Amino acid sequence: MKNSTLSTLRILLVLTLLMFIGLAAVFVLKPQSVNSENIITLGGDFTLESNQGPVSLSDYKGKVVAIYIGYASCPDVCPTALAVMTQAFKALTESEKQQVAGLFISVDPERDTPEKLETYVKFFSPMLTGITGDQSRIDKVVKQYGAFYRKVELTDSAMGYAVDHSSRIYLIDTSGKLYKPLFHNTSPTQLLTEMRTLINQS
Repeated sequence: MKNSTLSTLRILLVLTLLMFIGLAAVFVLKPQSVNSENIITLGGDFTLESNQGPVSLSDYKGKVVAIYIGYASCPDVCPTALAVMTQAFKALTESEKQQVAGLFISVDPERDTPEKLETYVKFFSPMLTGITGDQSRIDKVVKQYGAFYRKVELTDSAMGYAVDHSSRIYLIDTSGKLYKPLFHNTSPTQLLTEMRTLINQS
């Protein structure tokens, strides 16, 4: 009876420990929540590489910029977000299109070369530019924007690995500041409305 009680206590202690480890992992790995209180601390300029050479956010000063952080082999949320951006871009007038740009930042430089990214994003829209860089520069941008990503090994897949990542469209105003992040379930109409708000404010 005594041994049975000790075994039960050990199991409870192990389960409790695993629960705390799980909670700690979620707390450490989750992306930063973005709200009106901390949005002023997020964002900022950066420089990464496109197939045409270095691209900085400051190159687009005077334009509204929609940024998405993901990777080209992403099976679902990245194509969905880029499709939303593409539909919103198409709905702009020709004059408005001159005041808007889209950036797709890949956090998978091992597979996403600038050449591959150019082909990938142009499939969606000519208004999109694909950029990436070495891991340290990518990590800096991810931290700047309160985003998140991590590599996940896939033992039974030809892909080798996938990348878990946060899914937000970051809207940058014409001065280069982060205006607001929009979540992956944002509709093209919502994105279009937000972009036009920023265009009209400039």
